[in-house]
Amino acid sequence: MTKHFLVSFYTILSMLCVANSAVANPANKTVSDLSASVLRVKVQLANGSLGLGSAVVIAKNEVITNCHVVNDSTNIAVIVNGEPHKATSIKADWHHDLCMLTVENLEVPSVKMGASKALQYETPIFTIGYPDETKAPVSTFGAVKGLFPMDDSVIIRASSSFRLGASGGGAFDDAGNLVGIITLKSKGNAAQYFFMPVEWVQALMSKPAQTLGLKSEKPFWAKHASQRPYFMQVVQPYVSQEWSTLLKVATQWVKNEPNTVESWFYLATAEYATKDYSNAEEHFKKVLALNNKHSQASEYLAIIAQKTAIVDVALSQLAQLN
Repeated sequence: MTKHFLVSFYTILSMLCVANSAVANPANKTVSDLSASVLRVKVQLANGSLGLGSAVVIAKNEVITNCHVVNDSTNIAVIVNGEPHKATSIKADWHHDLCMLTVENLEVPSVKMGASKALQYETPIFTIGYPDETKAPVSTFGAVKGLFPMDDSVIIRASSSFRLGASGGGAFDDAGNLVGIITLKSKGNAAQYFFMPVEWVQALMSKPAQTLGLKSEKPFWAKHASQRPYFMQVVQPYVSQEWSTLLKVATQWVKNEPNTVESWFYLATAEYATKDYSNAEEHFKKVLALNNKHSQASEYLAIIAQKTAIVDVALSQLAQLN
């Protein structure tokens, strides 16, 4: 019985791992065509130093990037075929870290907008940006791993990695629609990668343009830790395995956002890590009730089932000995 169960368990776990390995698989032409619409951004900062970032062409003579890319700059240019094109005005959403630049005579095709709110867990996506000091755009491939409701849209977490300099670049679905803007990642080797939603970009497009040199404000992710969204507050204790801290934050998150899938996932993860298997099982099931595509919750439930079965077998064998 025990051997049969273990074979079944590892078969299930193997299937889950295969499912988790799915990544974006767009046509080469799709990536190539979109790469022409993602540009290098170069800025001259007030202290005289040079800053680098990325931007996506979203309309005639309009590009979107992160505000932290152009913050405190005295001169902003996007590079097209090696030639700099100066930005002449800006539309800024400092809180969401999204800035739209007007760049005259920008003969570059614009991308098609998708819908961040329509994404599901494990939806394949890929990124295009200019990390480090690369002269050619770089693509990475992955899938959606988290969706965090915020201000009428969702912040996206995905396994599509990126490096410094790619900020302001684009995240696309397999059809080539823009679904997110590369924005921030957590620290360390087990980094998590986050993208701002296109709905915020679309809202910004309707705002009036202003002259460059506006006084900036801190984005939500740069505020004091206690003021940051819960999805940011759980990252460090989760990565560092500080389970009591994670349990405390996740408990508060569930209380304030009971319909957010990830609040229950992190609570259940902390409970599992502290060997509170009964509550962990209940709450992982809650995760799947809210989102049946949450593969990590399924994995945890499979492991809990294994532990429960082994204990049941051991107790049965002990009873027979008595």
